[in-house]
Amino acid sequence: MSRSNVLALAGFLLLGPAAADESKPLPWSFQPLREQPLPEVKNIAWPQNRIDHFILAELEKNGLSPAPEADARTLHRRLSFDLTGLPPGAVIGDQSSVISNPTPPTTDYRSLITEALASPYYGERWARHWLDLARYADVTESWSDAKSPAWLYRDWVIAAFNSDLPYDQFVVQQLANDLLPGSNPADNAALGFLGLSPSYWKELQLPPEIISVTVAEEWEEKMDAFGRTFLGLTLGCARCHDHKSDPVTAEDYYAIAGVFASVQLVDRPVLDEMAWAPIREARAKVKTVEGKRDALKKAKPAPADLKERLAALEKEIAAIRETTPKYHTATAPAVMEAALFVKPKDKGEHGTKLDYIPGMARDLPLHERGDPNQPGKVVPRRFLSAFPGPDGSPRSLDHGSGRLELARALVEEAAPLSARVIVNRVWKHHFGHGLVPTPSEFGPAGEAPTHPALLDDLAARFVAKGWSLKWLHREILASATWQQSSLASDGAMARDPQNHLYSHTSQRRLDVEAWRDALLAATGELDLKIGGEPFALEDPKATRRTVYGLVKRRELDEMLRIHDFPDPIAHSSTRTETATPLQQLFSLNSPFIFARSEALAASLKGQDDTAKIHEAYQRLFQREPSAREHELGLAYLQGGGTWPAYAQVLLTSNELLYLD
Repeated sequence: MSRSNVLALAGFLLLGPAAADESKPLPWSFQPLREQPLPEVKNIAWPQNRIDHFILAELEKNGLSPAPEADARTLHRRLSFDLTGLPPGAVIGDQSSVISNPTPPTTDYRSLITEALASPYYGERWARHWLDLARYADVTESWSDAKSPAWLYRDWVIAAFNSDLPYDQFVVQQLANDLLPGSNPADNAALGFLGLSPSYWKELQLPPEIISVTVAEEWEEKMDAFGRTFLGLTLGCARCHDHKSDPVTAEDYYAIAGVFASVQLVDRPVLDEMAWAPIREARAKVKTVEGKRDALKKAKPAPADLKERLAALEKEIAAIRETTPKYHTATAPAVMEAALFVKPKDKGEHGTKLDYIPGMARDLPLHERGDPNQPGKVVPRRFLSAFPGPDGSPRSLDHGSGRLELARALVEEAAPLSARVIVNRVWKHHFGHGLVPTPSEFGPAGEAPTHPALLDDLAARFVAKGWSLKWLHREILASATWQQSSLASDGAMARDPQNHLYSHTSQRRLDVEAWRDALLAATGELDLKIGGEPFALEDPKATRRTVYGLVKRRELDEMLRIHDFPDPIAHSSTRTETATPLQQLFSLNSPFIFARSEALAASLKGQDDTAKIHEAYQRLFQREPSAREHELGLAYLQGGGTWPAYAQVLLTSNELLYLD
């Protein structure tokens, strides 16, 4: 970042953007960031860091006290699932130490945080949270021109989290890595955020007036995903008119939509030009030979030596592939600079053609009532008017498509809002709900923050720490607030039933990925291979982590669908949590559950049923069974019950499904 940009960013963080309308103050989320003074508290012994002062002040104001600290086993289990999506025995320490050392010193707990953050499984866990926002799918629309494997984007996100790529860079690379000076071509996989955008079917036999509406809806989808993900704003609401609540005008909408109208979904190499050029040439040759082969197969009448000629062509194809280094290197789903125009077909033909002009960018006209067939004045590409630059005008987005300037504006002019949004998302995944209950709606139409000073203080320090997400995790997990038990007092339940004041830890149900992975970890089957092609989740023998399971955009896997996995066709900031008969039937009758039950029963090494029961409880729950639990299990097994059936009961119990 240049010195002038650094100075400008400092000004925005300290002073905030100038209001577009002086008579109407900008919302709280647009205001400047600054560290907040610590509020006074009575119980000075409780806070462990700055977070706790803000939480405790609100508790005391409402006549409440924090819950006691959770026991070591609970903290280990909570920490492991929060950061890695796996139980403690699979990642940090071992189960025997969790049980035998009930009160580890604070320094040991902090070392567990460091160990979990350094684990490659951390990136897998937190990448899945991001993929919900990015509407990730391995199998997109069949009619899409881009055919590159989506998993390159998924693996890039995992690696970015593991390396603690600063969040501001994480944002910029996903929108414009190809335009960054000196960027690594391997990071073009980051462009999957745009390259995997949903594509709508366009019947090009229809007239342009109809197709232009479909294209405008695709632009709106990109605007919606972009605005909600990075800014927590519903920009799509300004397509037809000025936003009813947010400081976003219709002109703002079309000023940014012009950026998305100037890109095309394409497959892009992840190698530099020197390495890619011979591969591109070889693939062109293969395509030519394949054309000859296909034409020969269709020839009527078939030549007498058809078999020999086809064999020769196949041999030629194989030779080109085998002699070209890295021939099979996958390309990434991405975008390129190209302006799209919807035009009628040539004279005398019916229908529509989509005219992409490579290297060109375009400005869009205002669409009256959102209708592209009623164009108004043309709006030059620029950033939101609520975030003017040092000269008082919003940043122009006129270099190429404007993607790079748009990305930089998010983390420079709009840094206060962008920082608040991502800090709130991380907080939400650690506590079950955000400081702002509407994580992708930070405008006036959303809910106000429960602890505005805490959010501002945490976001300001997050930026000052170089936008480090791992720093943010450490700060949250080291707080006394996060380490509370789930034992809510009667007063807390009466005065704050939703626990917005954080007087205790809310019990949470594991999402489907963590639950499935925990089952596999307990049976000793979990395959911890990192990255690569997705696998079919319907295969009961598949044992890789769920983040690598195949996700089809328009045909979601049954296990994911019935366990509240989000619809990958749209941005999802929060997963709906349901309890349905289908979930119970899955636990009772699923081939996957049967396979895990048999595997757990077969893997227990104890000499007798008593030893096996204790081993099963340690694996599943990181604790010893109570006397009553041991008695019931032994009575069942000695009364003719089978170990697979008993294992199924344990595997599908609420204690495994819920995080205390």
